[in-house]
Amino acid sequence: HFGNLDQAVKSLEFQFAKEETETPCGLKARAATTSMYKNNDYRNIISKHHTSPIEAIFCSDTNQSMYCQLLAGLIQPDEVVMVGSQFATALLRAIKFLEGYWKELCSNIRSGQISDWITDSGCKNAASSIMKPNPQLADSIHKICSCESSEGIIKKLWPNAKFIRAITTGVMSQYVETLEFYSGGLPLVSNTYVCSEAFCGINLEPLSGPSYVS
Repeated sequence: HFGNLDQAVKSLEFQFAKEETETPCGLKARAATTSMYKNNDYRNIISKHHTSPIEAIFCSDTNQSMYCQLLAGLIQPDEVVMVGSQFATALLRAIKFLEGYWKELCSNIRSGQISDWITDSGCKNAASSIMKPNPQLADSIHKICSCESSEGIIKKLWPNAKFIRAITTGVMSQYVETLEFYSGGLPLVSNTYVCSEAFCGINLEPLSGPSYVS
């Protein structure tokens, strides 16, 4: 199903690092995913195989982070083979954000300039470094996003995408139908079994539907 993934391909995965907190006894507390994003080996993987700039992942302003991650994914439509997020809710937030900002994003891609409200220095520098005017791509995105319905929009914007990766079981199962509406027929994949406190195992049949394990 996945074809040849040995080529230079990338994942559009919406990732958001959370700020660290300090316990009363002075210990640092942070989300497990944030620890992963801080790992140098994983940061190298992100830079090579993900569209999202690491600076956007660590941006504390969620809107600016989402904007820059979407922009980076939109300007690399042919390289993206996977679209996803840790949980289904984050991916749906990204789609809703796109529905509200697609005209602005098209304008940015057309001109090669980012919006003035992007003030976070990391996001701004990262986005500016990969931007260049691309009117043809802007027209293509405009045509897709201006349709009356957003059904299948993920597959339309990223035609080489093979699957959507996100946790869609447990409390996330309520979002399966909505994700399927946007997916354009792409399978929903989760490569691990997790609970609120730990990773429990590896999913050996990732193409099985969410209902198979829930």
